[in-house]
Amino acid sequence: MNLQSIREQRAGVVAQMRALLVTAETAKRELTAAEAAEFDRLKTEERGLADQAARAEALLEAERRASGTPAGGDRNFDAECRSFSLLRAIQAQLPNSSVDAGREREVSQELARRSGRSAGGLFIPSQIFEERVFTTTNPAGGPGSNLVPTDHRADQYIDRLRDALIVRRLGATVLSGLTGNVDIPRLRASVAAAWVLENAALTANNPQVEKITLTPKHVGALTEYSRNMVQQTSPDIEALLRNDFAQILAAEVDRAAINGAGAAGVPRGILQTAGIGSVAMGANGGPIAWSSVIDLVGAVEIANAQGAAFMTNARVTRNARRTVKVASTDSEMVMDAPAALAGYPVGVTNLVPSNLTKGTSVGVCSALIFGDFSQLLLGYWSEFDLLVNPYESAAYAKGNVQIRGMLTMDVAVRQPAAFAAIQDLTTP
Repeated sequence: MNLQSIREQRAGVVAQMRALLVTAETAKRELTAAEAAEFDRLKTEERGLADQAARAEALLEAERRASGTPAGGDRNFDAECRSFSLLRAIQAQLPNSSVDAGREREVSQELARRSGRSAGGLFIPSQIFEERVFTTTNPAGGPGSNLVPTDHRADQYIDRLRDALIVRRLGATVLSGLTGNVDIPRLRASVAAAWVLENAALTANNPQVEKITLTPKHVGALTEYSRNMVQQTSPDIEALLRNDFAQILAAEVDRAAINGAGAAGVPRGILQTAGIGSVAMGANGGPIAWSSVIDLVGAVEIANAQGAAFMTNARVTRNARRTVKVASTDSEMVMDAPAALAGYPVGVTNLVPSNLTKGTSVGVCSALIFGDFSQLLLGYWSEFDLLVNPYESAAYAKGNVQIRGMLTMDVAVRQPAAFAAIQDLTTP
């Protein structure tokens, strides 16, 4: 298990501990004996994961030292990557540019050396996208046209409302630095055991083995920035470029991981994977009900898996908060705690579809997913690759530049039975 996976799994455990406390606090009571025992178990698991993370960090640092001196002569390559300027990388690719982008070029060369591939423009380290800052989006009047007002208030930029990014936070397993296609063997069926009488022979049988495959798929964004915007050296412009590209591509990765069609170059997501469990609300769908939530958890547990979290959209959580568990009482709702359902943490993002169809309920059905998200694999072949094109005809005529960002990845579900979904929750 890599360091990122350990950190995300630890975060999931902490979320479960928080959910137990929130449930008790909401009901204005102490933890029950069962809840206290579960909290202690989670605390032990969290400490174990903290120890694993410490060991993984020590190993990672040792490997970095053993690999020699990184780009720029700095042994801390992560720190060097985080000092990478996206704005300087763009400016340096303009004709006759005098911008000093030595660090950016050396980091790109080091990333190319490590991956064994050449960049179309410059490789952009993913570390620079780890910060989430508030900035503005391109105004409708033209890219960057209003970013340098007379009274420049950098602290007041307003970002657009974006879908939450939760797949990795819920514990998806990340495979990075891939080169060729990836085949992962999977045991489909074990050998069968049988009781026999004395001196009787066992019947021979063989296990069944299959494989899941990850192959490179590409996602990108193409945009145009004005001359003023690219030449503006304000740190807020740097943050704008970094945040917008990162959020757009990260949202597409989450969208594919949740409901990708698995066709036309799009990865196959959880909801499109054959073999996941299913709970149906009715011929024409139906509103969320406590019994269906429990059935969803049961569908995973009956398949010998152990789910860790729910994932759904805001329409479902809204309905769950105003739906009673038992029709004869209005004292307890399906979703009482702000971020927990049936004692499990809930990841909420509007990237979970809310326009599904079931029978006569056309375009008004939502999905609710439960499962072990460590069984979801995200494989990456390429760092975020940024290419600046100042010669595209329409942009050139205006003195603007066209910028393309791309990354290469794929999604696979290691054990489909570790997930179950309701896909016909009516959420008008």
